[in-house]
Formats: sequence, structure tokens, C-alpha cells
Amino acid sequence: MTGYRYAYNALVYFGEDIAVSIDRVARYGYDAIEVVGEPTALDAARIKRLADDARIAVSSVCSIYTPERDLVHPDPAVRGEAIQYVKDVADFAATMGAPTIIVHPTACMKTQALAPAADERRWAVEGIREAGEYAAPLGVNLSLECWNRYETYFMNRLEQAASLWTETGLSNGGIQGDTFHMSLEEASIPEAFRRHGALLQHVHLADSNRAAPGAGHLDFVPIVQALVDVGYDGYLSFELLPASADPFEAMKAGGQEAFFDQYTEQAIRHMKDVESQIQKAA
Repeated sequence: MTGYRYAYNALVYFGEDIAVSIDRVARYGYDAIEVVGEPTALDAARIKRLADDARIAVSSVCSIYTPERDLVHPDPAVRGEAIQYVKDVADFAATMGAPTIIVHPTACMKTQALAPAADERRWAVEGIREAGEYAAPLGVNLSLECWNRYETYFMNRLEQAASLWTETGLSNGGIQGDTFHMSLEEASIPEAFRRHGALLQHVHLADSNRAAPGAGHLDFVPIVQALVDVGYDGYLSFELLPASADPFEAMKAGGQEAFFDQYTEQAIRHMKDVESQIQKAA
């Protein structure tokens, strides 16, 4: 199977009104937009209306994990706030008709544990389970995303996410690979997808330099072939960011125009070409 559905993460369009982002994504032939997980800052009903008018879907919500949203923090009050955040994101997603919310157990850029590993593991399982049980009747799935070692010490590879997800006992969701993070952590991106394809819920695409596919050195043909081989039928969503230790400061500073029209067009064009190559080889 090829003919994947493509989404573009609005996180890439830093500082832009969502209406402009939705219009751009629709113009370049995307099936959906991935929305940033800030329920108090964004109007879910407006986003749903704008997406419907543009005839695209909301594929997913890219949750933002700050120090206040840490599911494995030793302070139970912080963990409680983090669980509530995931529940709020589930409500946000349900209003927009988005089937998936992205979850990571701890804060982005937290690179050292604050408690023993066994405690953190237990808190992660408990928090994810509680949030997942809340999300299930809303029709929302959780997707456990792995990040690279420079952004987190907790859950870097698909095998770790698969183990954690299995321990939660949840059925609404699974795990997520991001090809940028995977290029740093997995011995083989295609083989990691093959080994854990049964649990694959969502996929983020970016090249080795976190720019659009085709701008770095990843070969996406074997990567997509692996997704075809395991029967993955979810969205392929582009999450692209500048090559900077603080990509959002880089976006604020300007000079990142390529991440708007240029990469939006290049990303889907490159991946459609990859799909075409796979179909011809079949």
C-alpha cells in the first residue's frame, strides 16, 4: 500500500495565525494539519471550522512538554498538573476531530532524572494510563513519541516506547517514530519500524538536518517501504525545525523563511516521489 495521507505540523509555522497555516497546507495538497497542543491559547472550534472550510482534517495534536508538564516529576503536584494537561489536550483534540495526541513522559530538554528509574517508570505508566483512559471515550488515541538523547534521557528508541506502552495496558494508541530523532538513535530506521510496526500509531517526518525530506542525507525510500511492509496506514506528518539549539529563538530572529512555503511544498513533493519510486519497483 502507498498513497499515504500527509499532514504538516503548525509548530513549524512559529508565530503565525492558524488560519494562514491552514490555508497554506491546503494549497499545497496536504490532507491535514497537525495542531500545537496549547488548549488555552488556541480556539479548537475555530480551528475545526477553518479546517472544514479548507477541506482538510486535523490529523493530530503536537503536545508541548515543559517543566510544568512532567509526568515523571518527583513532586506529585507537578505530575498531577501534567496528567491534567494531557486530559485537556484530549478534550482539545476531540473538539477538532483529531484522532491522535502526542505524549512524551517528561519535559523536553530535561536531560537528567530527578528520581530513581523505577519510580519514574511507575509514574510514567500510571500517568499515561490515567490520561489514556480519559481520552478513550472521547475517541482520542495517545501516541508515545521518542526523542533523541540531546532532548531527553527518557525514551529515545521505539523499543523503549513499545515496552512502556505495553505496560500501560491501553488499547487507544501506540508509539510514534520521528525520522529526525530516529536518525540519531536507531541503528536502522526501517528495521525499527519493522520490529515495532504493530504498535505504530503516528509518524513524524524530517530529514537528517530536521529540514524537509530531500534537504538532508536520509534515504526515505527504504523508510517508507518499511511502513508499507508493516501495513502502517496512519498520517505522515512533517515536523521541521531550524538547525539550532533553540529552534524557536531562531524562528523569532527571522531568516527561516524556507520553513514556510518552500519546505511545505518540497516536503510533500519529495515524499510523493518516494511513493512513486516504491510503486514502480513493486
